Amino acid sequence: QVQLVESGGGLVQTGGSLSLSCAASGRAVSTYAMGWFRQAPGKEREIVAAIKWRGEYTNYADSVKGRFTISGDNAKNTVVLQMNSLKPEDTAVYYCAAASAFYIGRAYIRENQYDYWGQGTQVTVSS
Repeated sequence: QVQLVESGGGLVQTGGSLSLSCAASGRAVSTYAMGWFRQAPGKEREIVAAIKWRGEYTNYADSVKGRFTISGDNAKNTVVLQMNSLKPEDTAVYYCAAASAFYIGRAYIRENQYDYWGQGTQVTVSS
């Protein structure tokens, strides 16, 4: 059983910063990518950022480009999402995810590409 454990959520004011961390634990697993998704109340879950280990390619939602940075360690199956210049619209539950399948030439931006999910951590940005 593979578990993803997230940490770092909380309450912050507009313009502030938070860093979310995620680590995989349990049986040994090889991952090809890890990512962060979020779900705001009344909305569907959406991709925030993803990192594909081969080539360390990263993808970001347009709404967070220039403000969020994803990084990680493939060997340790850990990923960090650094969130700066936070806005009230960033308020959501943030989920860490890991992908164990390889997709040639494709970015890991869809939910169905991910096999393992964390429980989610709440991020609230006050105005």
